[in-house]
Amino acid sequence: MTTAPDHTPTFAAETLAERLARLAPYLLIPALVLIGFIAIGAPSSWLTLTVSGLAMGMMIFIMASGLTLVFGLMDVINFGHGAFISVGAFVGVSVLLAMGDWTGASSLLLNVSAVFLAVMAAMAVTGFMGWGFERIIVRPVYGAHLKQILVTVGGLVVIEQLIHVVWGPDEIYLTRPETLKGAFTFAGAAVEKYRLLAVVLGIALFLVMRLVLKRTKIGLIVRAGVENGEMVQALGYRLRVVFIGVFVAGSALAGLGGVMWGLYQEVITAGMGEEMMILVFIVVIIGGLGSVEGAFLGALLVGLLQNYVAFLEPKLALVSNIGLMTAILMWRPQGMLPIVKAK
Repeated sequence: MTTAPDHTPTFAAETLAERLARLAPYLLIPALVLIGFIAIGAPSSWLTLTVSGLAMGMMIFIMASGLTLVFGLMDVINFGHGAFISVGAFVGVSVLLAMGDWTGASSLLLNVSAVFLAVMAAMAVTGFMGWGFERIIVRPVYGAHLKQILVTVGGLVVIEQLIHVVWGPDEIYLTRPETLKGAFTFAGAAVEKYRLLAVVLGIALFLVMRLVLKRTKIGLIVRAGVENGEMVQALGYRLRVVFIGVFVAGSALAGLGGVMWGLYQEVITAGMGEEMMILVFIVVIIGGLGSVEGAFLGALLVGLLQNYVAFLEPKLALVSNIGLMTAILMWRPQGMLPIVKAK
């Protein structure tokens, strides 16, 4: 009497391999932090650079989070996203400069309130601009990627010139609100107050986006639209309205990121958004198109790697993230956590 072969060991091995493959992108962050600690050597310097890298990564994530949804849901390559970053920075800084009594006060409540109002103004303006940008520039070129690149780059250039008209051609320097200046010492490392605020804000935004996308009806429609838009429309949902809402939300988040980045750099220019688009697109691509979690992990990798490499070998800082993107795409051509669309 013959017995059926036992496939249990093979099944278990496949399950373990699949689990490791699924967890691999999440392990890149602690692996990079550990490598940075070994390479830098001095714990205080490593801690300072790590917090700075996390803060930079969070701000890049804020700017990239909206674009990754637009890219994944609407299949739109929007280089005009950089213009919303710049406009958001200028609007937010204008509000902060007008509220000098609040930003100069030694009151955390007044300082945070001023930043909040600046952020709300920037998001309102850039959200409205995103609505107009989608209707006038993007809508006629849906499905045509080459035309999307051309018209959105053109829109970026036009908006940059309008910034020169409204705010002038010169750089605008600013100082952070009084209670957000300086740093405090922790374990021998100097941790800037503003960078810590950026880390907290970035984590909060990620958790809110994850909650909305995973736990709400509109999030379910957005995720389903990314995976199979035709099915969503067949069920009677107006996916076009969802498209517009996502585009407006993405533009507003770009404005938020612009304000945060302007306060981070303490100087703003009309071309700052265009410069940031390189890092934003790297994050969107390595994270996986349409994946908020992927963009979050990608932004942290970019921020940490940039700070570590700039400290260890400044000449390689500019190319380090290009190398990161190349390595990840060779490993996972669709990005770390791609959204798989139904065919």
